[in-house]
Order: sequence, then C-alpha cells, then structure tokens
Amino acid sequence: MTIGNHLDVFHRLPVHAFPGPDTEVGDLPESDSVAWRVAADVYDSEENWTAAFARFCDAVDTKRVRALVVGAWEEAYETDSSAVIEALLAARDRFPALRALFLGDMVMEESEISWINQTDVTPLLAGFPALEEFGVRGGSGLGFTALTHTSLRKLVVETGGLPAQVVRGIGASDLPALEHLDLWLGTPDYGGDSEVSDLEPLLSGARLPKLRHLALRNSEMQDAVAAAVASAPVVARLEVLDLSMGVLTDEGAAALLAGQPLTHLKKLDLHHHYLSEPFVERFRQTLQTAGVDVDLDRGDADEDTEDDGTVWRYVAVGE
Repeated sequence: MTIGNHLDVFHRLPVHAFPGPDTEVGDLPESDSVAWRVAADVYDSEENWTAAFARFCDAVDTKRVRALVVGAWEEAYETDSSAVIEALLAARDRFPALRALFLGDMVMEESEISWINQTDVTPLLAGFPALEEFGVRGGSGLGFTALTHTSLRKLVVETGGLPAQVVRGIGASDLPALEHLDLWLGTPDYGGDSEVSDLEPLLSGARLPKLRHLALRNSEMQDAVAAAVASAPVVARLEVLDLSMGVLTDEGAAALLAGQPLTHLKKLDLHHHYLSEPFVERFRQTLQTAGVDVDLDRGDADEDTEDDGTVWRYVAVGE
C-alpha cells in the first residue's frame, strides 16, 4: 500500500487547496470553514512553498484560520522542511485561531513517504501553544525533542521508519491533554530503529492521563509491540487500540489474547495482519461477541517464501 490521496478532511473540516500561481484565486471559502492546504510543486516548481504561503496570507483572513495543511514543498525528496517551519513561525502572530497543523501531506507521485525530508518539528509545537492537533508525514531527518504542551489533544506521526529518538522524545514529553496518539513505527530499512523498550514511557501512560486512542502500527516488530501492550498500564483506560498495518502474526496475537482483558475497548484495529484463521476466530469469539468492534481485514498483507523456506512479510507502508 502507498499513500495515493491527499487529506480530504482535517480537524473535522473539509480540506480546501489554495490555488496555485497560475490559477485565478476567485471566490474563496470563509476562512474558518475549511482546513487550508498550501502546497508547491515538488518537481520544477515555478513557485516555492514560502512564496505560496505568502500569497495565501495576503488572500485569506488568517486571523480566522483554524486548520492548515502543508502539502508538498519544492524538491521535498532532497530539501527538508526547515524553510516551511521558519515561515510558519514567522507568521504565527497572524494565526491566533490556528488549532490544527499537518506537515507533509504528500502522495506517492510527489514523494514516497520515506523519501520526504523532515527536520525537528518541535519548534512548531512550541511556537503554537494553542494547537490541539498536529500531524507530520515522513521520517527522514525527523526530530522531536521532549517538551511540555498543555493543549495538544491529537498527535499523528506517519512514517515508513520512525527514528528511535523521535519515539523517545514523544515518550519524554508532558502532554496532559493528549487523547489520540498515532505512531507509524515502520521498518529498519527506512530508519525505524526503535525497540519495544523505547515505547515503555508511552505504555505506562504516566505522562498521558487523558489518552483514549493509541495506535502503534505499521511496524515490523508488531508481535513484540503486541506482547508489550498485553500488560501495559495505559490499556485499561483506552477506548481504541490500533495495532494495524504491521507484521502481526499468531505469536503476537497469542500474547495479546493471553494478556489483560480487552473487552472494555470500543475498537481493536488489526487490519493488514498475518494471522491464521484459528486466531482470527479467537478474536471474534473473545472480543466481537463482547461488543468490541474488531477490524480483522487482512487487506493486501501478503507473504513471499524463498526456496529455503524463509518467509518474508511486509508492513503496509514502507518506501
């Protein structure tokens, strides 16, 4: 699976793409009625992202903008998001109502997820202390320094490989309002070098008193993650547990089923898995019959077997 569509809804608002340099701006939606997407062309761009953003700031009543989606910037496969972040921070006083920000909404034709170059994104959270939702796509060069943010309710990090220092930085952060955490851990081939021990601060829930939705997904070590989750203190307060998109096999499923009860959950998402039918049926019997919405769609999860018997399994989103 690859990412083939831009965000169409963000922060519960429809996403509206701000017109490019060759398109007449015309009538625009009310500033607070949509999530605005500002982008440049990755290849042979006639206008860089900062110039597009400047046009946007001149055309829209930025004081009322509630949500902003940063799309592609020029040569994102070679150029990181530093200039984008600098432009956003320089304009922060013009966005007093901004509550949601997504950095790097690119599809595969613009840049594969693991080729998107990022940088330390913590200055954005520090610079916008009223943000309630923050998302970022792309793990190459991504940084996250431990911080305190008292407003953030949703944090999403989408990668084909999440650096361990990002996991540790999030785990060391004080996020007392956070309700929804979604981390795509990925594979070592694309920089996903974290270990289960790096997740311990998140699984303890000590700094996340309001967490209700936890997604640790798209992981090559999904079995080990499932085993750690099986005894994690944070699980007792969750409504949604998402271990989807990764290499979850019967080993991880057995650990999860043998661990603490999950019948309090509203949803358990396991889609894109490598479970045998007996374990699929056990989840149905144990959880679905108790009223838990369990997503057991295998999707496009597929195995390759070498002549020597070696079996290769894949996360949903890698390169």
